[in-house]
Amino acid sequence: MQPKAQPASEPSPAKQVAGFIGKFDPKVAKLIRAARAALRKRFPTANELVYDNYNFFVIGFGTTERPSDCMVSLAANAKGVGLSFYYGATLPDPGKILLGSGSQNRFIRLKSAADLAKPEVEALLRAAAAQAKTPLPASGRGRTIVRSVSAKQRPRRLDLN
Repeated sequence: MQPKAQPASEPSPAKQVAGFIGKFDPKVAKLIRAARAALRKRFPTANELVYDNYNFFVIGFGTTERPSDCMVSLAANAKGVGLSFYYGATLPDPGKILLGSGSQNRFIRLKSAADLAKPEVEALLRAAAAQAKTPLPASGRGRTIVRSVSAKQRPRRLDLN
């Protein structure tokens, strides 16, 4: 079965994502790109579900195309980038690095993509993948799927005036 071709008027998901990231200040955009690359390397078979919403630009890494199957997400706004664990409230967190108090989601703030390689963060990434309802495919490469784009958005750059 042939993959469905993009309509000529619609940019590819890669171009769309590059445009979304390009809205940010260079420092935040660089962090988004580096963290995305590190997570893509860590979870090569995961699908990337992309949302350019009102409050945040989000890239979820999931085992299927369903948002509820996302293990982790990058969430960015003008102030910076966070790593969100969709089912973070149930993850073991001996280092007490997870933030948030909701019934499900937890997150950490990323200062750099190198934070993803810290042992306590790596342990959370492993645990998030292990608790996924649907396991990651053993081979292949995940797809990038632009799920939604909000017409109205908060500014993606800080106004320093």
